[in-house]
Amino acid sequence: MAPSATIPAQPKNATGCIVLADGTVIWGKGFGASGEAVGEVCFNTAMTGYQEVMTDPSYAAQIVTFTFPHIGNVGANGEDVEGDVEAAVGCITRDDVTEPSNFRSLEHFTGWMERSGKIGLSGVDTRALTRRIRMSGAPNAVIAHSPSGTFDVPAMLERAREWAGLEGMDLAARVTREGEQSWEGGYWRLGRGYGPSALDAARDPAPHVVAIDYGAKDNIFRNLVRAGAKVTVVPAKTSLEAITALKPDGVFLSNGPGDPAATGEYAVPVIKALLEANMPLFGICLGHQMLALAAGAKTVKMHQGHRGANHPVQRVGEGWGDSTGLVEITSMNHGFAVDGDTLPEALEQTHVSLFDGSNCGIAVKGKRAFGVQYHPEASPGPQDSFYLFEKFVGGLG
Repeated sequence: MAPSATIPAQPKNATGCIVLADGTVIWGKGFGASGEAVGEVCFNTAMTGYQEVMTDPSYAAQIVTFTFPHIGNVGANGEDVEGDVEAAVGCITRDDVTEPSNFRSLEHFTGWMERSGKIGLSGVDTRALTRRIRMSGAPNAVIAHSPSGTFDVPAMLERAREWAGLEGMDLAARVTREGEQSWEGGYWRLGRGYGPSALDAARDPAPHVVAIDYGAKDNIFRNLVRAGAKVTVVPAKTSLEAITALKPDGVFLSNGPGDPAATGEYAVPVIKALLEANMPLFGICLGHQMLALAAGAKTVKMHQGHRGANHPVQRVGEGWGDSTGLVEITSMNHGFAVDGDTLPEALEQTHVSLFDGSNCGIAVKGKRAFGVQYHPEASPGPQDSFYLFEKFVGGLG
């Protein structure tokens, strides 16, 4: 639709809408915060964990379409928040938000969305929108909620078209922690929350892991602690000198939002130097992508991305013994990927997606450095890949 084209009539009682950059206007019922937000529209196929999704910093500047229709049925609570920084700006659902029915619920999801400054849109044919994204790619858009039903659709369209999009955008600097932090919280257990456990203190003295925060989910740090590590979290732009001054036994490269090539302008030189110093490294998602860049590979913007909690990944690299060929069901959230065709001799491909064959894991030959594209810490999702934290921490010290 051209900027001067006729805008579809607003249905009666519509209090929310989303305007795609191609001019498509989708009306619905707004919930959560009032106002407007711009971002890239993606879809997530997970059946659980909507609050974890909405607080994952990897979703910064994105509008999440939930393909599962029952959103809100477990309410919201403080324990399921994966980060207290910028994350998804809004979400789209098929049905109205469900009334909570769970003993852990502390508030309604709509109230939590409003308090968190996130915009919701319900009453949308999410199957049709998902099919559109799969066919045409993830579009830029503006989502809006106005209880009075007043919208400036032409202005929203202009804003969606002027937004630069995620390609070439460094978002890690916007979502990283501001200072150094010692991480102490353990993993979650029913009735006990995130308190410490015998597993948390299994090794004494514990190997020291310096985790570079490019937009990390908190459950990553919990799993590093669970695997027996002492964890110090540092901001994304921490210098090599500051990292080595902490005397780590290993360095973790976190997940995060945005274009890995853009974040890599300041992160890759540090990672290269750590590789040259034979520092053990473990990267997840964005961290995996930047480890690949540091070793000479390239990354690409994906057509639609992978986002959900049911993605099959197969082990294909050497060194897995009898488990080579084993399939893990994983949680994923990424719109960029390592281009498997650009892997240099120094890199071994260790995991591939069984959905499309894309790269999902690498190991640097001759180094104790590896990365995976998926999220082994889950939250939400299956726990098939928890072993990777033990593999990393167990090889330190």
